[in-house]
Amino acid sequence: MVILVSLVRAWSPKGYCPHVASHHIREYRYCDGAVNAYTGDSFFIIAGGCNSAWMNEFLRQLSAAYPEDYIILVVDNAVWHKSQM
Repeated sequence: MVILVSLVRAWSPKGYCPHVASHHIREYRYCDGAVNAYTGDSFFIIAGGCNSAWMNEFLRQLSAAYPEDYIILVVDNAVWHKSQM
């Protein structure tokens, strides 16, 4: 068992050391989405992570949802937005 201790300062009477239980849990949800700037139409998926495999899955599902449309995506420079090919 690993116990992580985080020491912080707190106001308390002189000579008294308060004990405050804390529990740090971090949970993440990843969402990939696209919005049509002209119509406001949107498409989102809840992804299992931020990586190239999930980006490719998002692109596959987006293409399947709009098979007759030409889609132009503007993305940032995140590493999972790039491909090795």
